[in-house]
Amino acid sequence: MNKLYIGNLSPSVTEEDLKQLFREKNLPVPDKILLKNGYAFVDFPDQNSAIKAIEILGNGKVELHGKVIEVDYSVPKKLRSRKIQIRNIPPHLQWEVLDSLLAQYGTVESVEQVNTDTETAVVNVTYATKEEAKLAFEKLTGHQFEDYSFNVSYIMDMDAAPPVQAPRTRRGGRSSRDQGACQPGPSGGFGSPRPRQQDFPLRILVPTQFVGAIIGKEGLTIKNVTKQTQSKVDIHRKENAGAAEKPITIHSTPEGCSSACRMILEIMHKEANETKTTDDIPLKILANNSLVGRLIGKDGRNLKKIEEETGTKITISSLQDLTICNPERIITVHGSLEAVCKAEALIMKKLREAYENDIAAIHQQANLIPGLNLNALGIFSSGLPVLPPAAGPRGAVPHVAPAGYNPFLSHSSHLSGLYGVPPASAIPHQHSHHAPEQEVVYLFIPTQAVGALIGKKGQHIKQLAHFAGASIKIAPAESPDVTERMVIITGTPEAQFKAQGRIFGKLKEENFVSAKEEVKLETHIKVPSTAAGRVIGKGGKTVNELQNLTSAEVIVPRDQTPDENDEVFVKISGHFFASQTAQRKIREIIQQVKQQEQKHQQCAAVSPHHSK
Repeated sequence: MNKLYIGNLSPSVTEEDLKQLFREKNLPVPDKILLKNGYAFVDFPDQNSAIKAIEILGNGKVELHGKVIEVDYSVPKKLRSRKIQIRNIPPHLQWEVLDSLLAQYGTVESVEQVNTDTETAVVNVTYATKEEAKLAFEKLTGHQFEDYSFNVSYIMDMDAAPPVQAPRTRRGGRSSRDQGACQPGPSGGFGSPRPRQQDFPLRILVPTQFVGAIIGKEGLTIKNVTKQTQSKVDIHRKENAGAAEKPITIHSTPEGCSSACRMILEIMHKEANETKTTDDIPLKILANNSLVGRLIGKDGRNLKKIEEETGTKITISSLQDLTICNPERIITVHGSLEAVCKAEALIMKKLREAYENDIAAIHQQANLIPGLNLNALGIFSSGLPVLPPAAGPRGAVPHVAPAGYNPFLSHSSHLSGLYGVPPASAIPHQHSHHAPEQEVVYLFIPTQAVGALIGKKGQHIKQLAHFAGASIKIAPAESPDVTERMVIITGTPEAQFKAQGRIFGKLKEENFVSAKEEVKLETHIKVPSTAAGRVIGKGGKTVNELQNLTSAEVIVPRDQTPDENDEVFVKISGHFFASQTAQRKIREIIQQVKQQEQKHQQCAAVSPHHSK
């Protein structure tokens, strides 16, 4: 995505004129310029350079031979579909604000930050449909936020390209290099290549003054690190220009990551001793927020244990520090070099376990909800990669484990929690030509979690309701010593999915469950008393099958008295996917009962006419 279109060129413009313009604007001078009559195509060395060129040259103010030039990505019309890029986003903008803004124009399937050396943020957004992306493109172009004006471009959507026959892979290898994700085969099933071992890199922050020493003359020092540890080390020098610290990403086995980390720490200690700049060089590990709770453990037990075993002091940055340009928590480890390295191995082991548990949960639960698009969910928040696209129809679940690690992709923030925006296809509809029916769900959360759900001055619950398109109310406590509070959620099936998902995610993010537990909550839904027997089934057969299918506990209390609407409660307990699947299945049973009752009524109305 580094090829740019330069339009509205004067016929007198030459290739050398364009190169001179790039030099004047401190842009890389491309090797390849394809000059046509009135326009040109230019290949830039990387996406960062391309973005910089668009921002500098495409602002409607740059003239060449008396004409204001146009600059944007070179994207064929057939590939302008569901993907757009938004630039010039304020760096302090909170994720929930951006979420709400993007959701106004349709269902957002994914949001990825693009690493640039600009002061403002850049994100790539994928919508569920071409029409939604077009609307967002039109509405967000020039959108004013404070003193910032958004710039929006289409980017290539390869899913929109006509299907082509997959090339045969060479024996013993893949046909081409990918972005680190193992792609599914034509079937997306067991015929696909075996997934690689999960790539869970170590990300650390280092003082900017040590970056030169880490790289070494002509890059020899960092080459030596990568060679000895058999790792890939990326030093993000251009990120956050002028910042006091720079991130480094290390890709390798757990042992390789630890070895590379030790060598980098040794280089910094040596440089500090020689220059006498500082005595204290802590290790700073970057970790996404959704994993940090399990690192800390209940009442901080896991962290305390690591401190005791290694003789280190460990602190973790505040949730309040998370912004659109800072989506990760910083784990700072103080101690001797040996102690810090030992702590790093234990910390990464905990984070890796949490990551692998989350990935396993994704694949285990993915097939429980037909049509569920995990790419759109932002499951397990910012540290976990979105699944690679399925080879089959969009929304099908691939059998290939995701690889790579994008700490920005699904973004963990005060609102986002673990679950992102589901597509409409994630929610089964009985009748697509009718407006979805409003449903009421009663969700029970720990009393101590109420404050986190409401947020400061009620902002969190308001933003959540706006995002989900649902009414969310917390019922008053029945007594001062209750351990649970009831949250009443009213909305369409899709709104229920969004609202409940983010509430489950918020509880996990805020560490309301122990390190290795999934969030499990009790949910009540009302069903007509005439349908209660159908939910139970003969001899409890239906409810047993329902529990086996969903892994949720489903109870229909037998001693209930129907309310004024002739309805009774069904109780569902389980993690998010289990609860959602059980709710959908029970709603299907209710729908079937209603349809049968309508048929009986119609037959009863018709039969007197036949008897005459």
